[in-house]
Amino acid sequence: MSGKRFDEWRLGERIAHDIRRTVTETDNLLFSTMTHNPQPLHLDIEAAKESGFGQILVNSTFTFALLVGLSVGDTTLGTLVANLGFNNVVTPKPVFIGDTLRAETEVKELRESKSRPEAGIVTFTHELFNQRDEVVCRCERTALVQRSA
Repeated sequence: MSGKRFDEWRLGERIAHDIRRTVTETDNLLFSTMTHNPQPLHLDIEAAKESGFGQILVNSTFTFALLVGLSVGDTTLGTLVANLGFNNVVTPKPVFIGDTLRAETEVKELRESKSRPEAGIVTFTHELFNQRDEVVCRCERTALVQRSA
């Protein structure tokens, strides 16, 4: 188990996640088609060339999902009871095929669970950066996490 239990977290704690990921054309194509997203910006190179981006734009929901996935091993792997919500999801910069992405997390809030004494609520701010250290995605994740026994 890599994740931390509720009582192991500290307000303001920051984690730079070790795993990085270079986005491939296959990632974008499979994610877009698996989720039935026919947006030409993600799938049609000729349409994408004519857009303001000039190239294929990586599906932003893939970008968001990757951000959360890169954070799980260090935050909630093996300790998560449930994700309670995702808030304030923003994608301030585009992601393109070939971008290499890394994630960082900060603990923004810790609070007791009123309904589950065996767990507590942690709110994380997750940020995803490209190879130029530009933020390409940010979100808040509120998670119900097990306490130590």
